[in-house]
Amino acid sequence: MSRIGKKPIVIPAGVTVTMDNGVLTVKGAKGTLTRTIDSVIGCNISANEIVMVCPDNASGDVQAKHGLYRALVANMVKGVHDGFTRNLIINGVGYKAAVQGDKLVLNIGYSHPIEVVAPQGIKFECPTQTEIVVSGYDKELVGQVAANIKAKRPVEPYHAYGVRYKEETVILKEGKKAGK
Repeated sequence: MSRIGKKPIVIPAGVTVTMDNGVLTVKGAKGTLTRTIDSVIGCNISANEIVMVCPDNASGDVQAKHGLYRALVANMVKGVHDGFTRNLIINGVGYKAAVQGDKLVLNIGYSHPIEVVAPQGIKFECPTQTEIVVSGYDKELVGQVAANIKAKRPVEPYHAYGVRYKEETVILKEGKKAGK
């Protein structure tokens, strides 16, 4: 059995969890998320906690799914209650970002501005011209949208120009030496 899979998930106030024909639905203040749970993994829902159940004679593949589904369900519960955010930093001469409606407009060194449309459940914010905050209630979608924005201009290793995560550390390469 998975050590992570055994841990119960506490359901906060204001969140409802239901299971119907292998489909788990989590509703909260921020939104609603659904996920299909594999039939070999059981899900016991009580008044204030969820426990993922794995058969005692399970193989390694089923044990891995036990921990996986527990982590996915915990992220769903946290997302509809608190939400998730990813912070991005833009570094470069003349690089900037702005929010126009539900679109993020990036000026990151190309001859034209790049527009990123926010999918359903995602919100963009720009506290400054060089910071982007991607927020939403689905952890997977928030991470994927942030990765797509980051991929528009990868960080180059000599001056660190580009888009990176706020907590990411860029190791700079040494430039050319002057000749003799």
